[in-house]
Amino acid sequence: MDLLSLPRLGLVVPPENPTAEPEFTTLLGHRVNVYAARFPTTPGLGLRDMLESYNRVLPDTLGQFGGMRLDAAVVACSASHYLLEPDGDRAFCAELSERAGFPVTSSTQAILAACEALGVRRLTLVSPYQPWLTDTSRAFWERAGLTVDATVSVPARSAPGADPHFDPYQVSTAQILDRTAAGELPRDAALLFTGTGMGTLAALGELARQEPGRVLLTSNLASAWWARRVLSDGTATAGHPLLRRLERTAA
Repeated sequence: MDLLSLPRLGLVVPPENPTAEPEFTTLLGHRVNVYAARFPTTPGLGLRDMLESYNRVLPDTLGQFGGMRLDAAVVACSASHYLLEPDGDRAFCAELSERAGFPVTSSTQAILAACEALGVRRLTLVSPYQPWLTDTSRAFWERAGLTVDATVSVPARSAPGADPHFDPYQVSTAQILDRTAAGELPRDAALLFTGTGMGTLAALGELARQEPGRVLLTSNLASAWWARRVLSDGTATAGHPLLRRLERTAA
């Protein structure tokens, strides 16, 4: 196989995110070459200011690929795009695509595209975020026309008598499964695990076994699904079982 002849997907990723590239390469396998550019570090900034800075510098960060030919790109940071609201997010991605000369989407727009293809109208939101950002995420989906039946909070650490510590990059598979098991989830709502930095593939594999009929979406899974639709001719079967599962439901 000529590796350099494969379709090329660019990712724009927060600097500390350890999850996006491994999950994309696992999901897409040997059918796509994945390349990443990282947002600049923001020492001293609080979370909201950091996310707003990502939106300001996104065109320049996407430009770090220089003259490298890409076939598509994903902005693998959900939280910053929640601040834009659905219409602003859509317009920003259209502007980036026109400037770049190839399709550019955000993980949030990829999720909306997957929901449309799957006929999903109701979500249960599984969030590793601080409460204000979980609320911002919920408002984003509701403004996009989806119903959020419930939210499940997944802090990285939670000790009796102490405030929970939220960090998507430190959430474990066991914590995800424990929180969703305790959540009394609505039976017919899709589960949406938000955030490109929370590792979800192992948890999704177990949840797919437990509830084969439930729609399972994550920021990275929906983005990989979008990438396959943009980059392939539709004849190749997805290699990863979670992508195959999603594509069967969307067929």
